[in-house]
Formats: sequence, structure tokens, C-alpha cells
Amino acid sequence: MKLHFLLILSFLLSSFVIFAQIPAVTSTGEQVFLYEDGTWSYAEDSNSEIIPIDENPAEFFKPSDASFKVSSKRVGVGVWINPKLWEFTKSATNEDAEFQFGRRNEDCYAMLITERIEIPLSTLMDIAVTNARAVAPDIKVVKKEYRNVNGVRLLYMQMNGTTQGIKFSYMGYYYSSAEGTIQLVAYTSQDLLGKYKNMMEELLNGFALN
Repeated sequence: MKLHFLLILSFLLSSFVIFAQIPAVTSTGEQVFLYEDGTWSYAEDSNSEIIPIDENPAEFFKPSDASFKVSSKRVGVGVWINPKLWEFTKSATNEDAEFQFGRRNEDCYAMLITERIEIPLSTLMDIAVTNARAVAPDIKVVKKEYRNVNGVRLLYMQMNGTTQGIKFSYMGYYYSSAEGTIQLVAYTSQDLLGKYKNMMEELLNGFALN
């Protein structure tokens, strides 16, 4: 069950990849997304505009026991982890994710997706939501805010959705600069979120620039 669960989650998370759709503007000034299969949709179809983006005044730091840094070879970022609690591998189930993380002996996972292109955070947010909706039509953004994490301003977003009858929760950090774009997303089933939310937050807060 655990392997099947991970494969489903990884499949859904692959919909977050940036290049699954291309933002564009029509001749009348309307924002749209162009998909690889030749279809398109209006950008405003996403529910990301419904919830305003607040600025969280708190500062977030990596856990004191996070002693090992998993560094990207594509862009200048890394994720600090406690290797006794988290294991990591180069992603095998999602070719667009550079690293895959798993909480040891638990059903709590994460992926680091990196691309060498800068994308505005508002656009990246819309892409993530619209792509997720392609495989989880009921996807909802339940929280989003700007955070300061280890001195870096980035976007936090939490989404819930259902695929193959399983309800998922995603908590992610989204960051972009001239060096590239990063998505660090932790995920589990909605019924386990209460158990794993703090663990997922700790992993996310290990995000840092090199």
C-alpha cells in the first residue's frame, strides 16, 4: 500500500511541473495557458485569485537538528534535513523532480523540482494550481502567503485535492530568481495531515540558498 500510495502522489505531483503549460496573452489582452496537447484555458479559471496573498510577519528557520544539506546541481539551492528522520534519493518516479524525500517509516513525502528559468511567483502559482487541477479536478488552494525562510522571501501554498478516490494535501514553497525556479512540495493524504503537518513544515523550512 505504501509504494502504491507514493506512486499515486508522485504522479499527481508531476502535474506541478512548469512546462506542462505555457502562459500567454491573446490579441485582446486576456491571459491564457497553452497546453502541450494543443488545448488552452483562461488563466482566471484558477481559484488562486480567490484567496488574497498575505505577508506572514514571522521568520522561519531550518530545524536545529537538520545537519545535512541536500544541494541541487541545477540551481543554487538546497534543503537541510535530519538524515536520521528523512531519507532522500534522486527522483525515479518523476523525471522533472531533482530529489525525492521520504520520512522514515512514515507516509509523508516531498519533492524538490528545479528549472533553470525565472518565472514570476504569481504566474508560477497559477501554473501549479491549473496543472494540479488536470489530474485532481477538485483541487483547492486553502492557504497562501509570502514567507521569509532562512532570509529568503518566497511563496507558501497549501492545496487539497482528490485523485483515484484518495484525498491529498500539499504544502509547498515556491521561489524564483534569475538563476531558476524552485518548487519544494511536501505531501500526504488529508486524513494524515494532522499527524504529519509539523514534520512537513520542518522539511520545508530546510529550504535555503547556497
